[in-house]
Amino acid sequence: MSMVLDKVVVVTGAGGGIGRDVALAMAREGAMVVVNDIGSSVSGEGEDTGPAQSVVNEIKVFGGQAVANTDSVSELASAGSIVQTALEAFGRIDVVVNNAGILRDRFFHKMSPEEWDAVIKVHLYGSFYVSRAAAPHFKEQESGCYVHMTSMSGLVGNYGQANYAAAKLGIAALSKSIALDMQKFNVRSNCISPFAWSRMIGSIPTDSPEEQARLDRLKQMTPAKIAPLAVCLASDVAKEVNGQIFAVRNNEIFLMNQPRPLRSVHRSDGWTPQTVAAHALPALKASFYDLDRSGDVFCWDPV
Repeated sequence: MSMVLDKVVVVTGAGGGIGRDVALAMAREGAMVVVNDIGSSVSGEGEDTGPAQSVVNEIKVFGGQAVANTDSVSELASAGSIVQTALEAFGRIDVVVNNAGILRDRFFHKMSPEEWDAVIKVHLYGSFYVSRAAAPHFKEQESGCYVHMTSMSGLVGNYGQANYAAAKLGIAALSKSIALDMQKFNVRSNCISPFAWSRMIGSIPTDSPEEQARLDRLKQMTPAKIAPLAVCLASDVAKEVNGQIFAVRNNEIFLMNQPRPLRSVHRSDGWTPQTVAAHALPALKASFYDLDRSGDVFCWDPV
C-alpha cells in the first residue's frame, strides 16, 4: 500500500540531505511533491536552482510527480509562493515538511546579531511562514499535516549553537501550538529530531578527538534513515498522532519527553529569598539537570 498516495507534499530544503531523502520517499509512496530549495551554502549564502531540479529529475526517473521551487522560507511572501506552487501544480496541499535550515555556529559571547537573525529567520520564522501559508487551505479542507524538524541542540543542548538551539526548541513549541489550535480541523503537527550526516553536520568544527569520534558516528546515520518516519507521520495511518516529538538515530526511533513538573516544595506561609536558599533549592537539587550536550545523552554507538 502506498502510504501517501495522491497527497500533495511540500518539502522545504529538499535539494540535498534529509530533505532530499524525504522528498524521494514521499514520491515513492505515491505523493506529488514540491521540492523546495534555494540552493544556498550551509550558512545560507548564494542561490542555485540546480539542487531542487535535480531531485525533481530523480523523482521523475522512477515515475513520480514533482515540481521544483526555489523561493526562500525566510520571508512571508516567498514562503507563500512555495504553497502557491503546490496549488498551481497539483490543485491542493496536504502535507508540509519544514526541513530548510542553515548554520552560523559561534560561541554565544562572540555571536553577532546578524548570525542570530539569519538562523532564526530560516528555521523558526521559515517554519512559521510556510506553516501559516498552508493553514487556511488545511482549515478549509479539514485535513492537513505538518512535520517539523527540531534538533537535540535545542532539546538537550550543544556548544556554539545558541541561535540554532533557540530556533529548534522554538519549533517544538510552534508545533505543539499548531497541534492545539488546529486539531478541531483534523490538522496534525509533529516534530522529528534527526540524527543524520549532512552538509550542516559536516560543517561543525572538531576541536578534539572526542568531537571527531562523535562526527564519525554520525557519518553512519544516513539521511535516508529519517524518511520512513516522516512518510508515516504524513499518512492517514498516523491520524491519531499529534503534538509529539520523535527522534531518529540510525535504526532507533525515540519518543522524546516534553517539559512537565518534576517535583515541588511548599511553605504554607510563603517564601522569602532566604528560605528559598535554605529549603527550596536544597530540596530540589537532586532533580537538577546536568549541563549535558546531546552527545552526553546519546552516548552509545548507533545500531
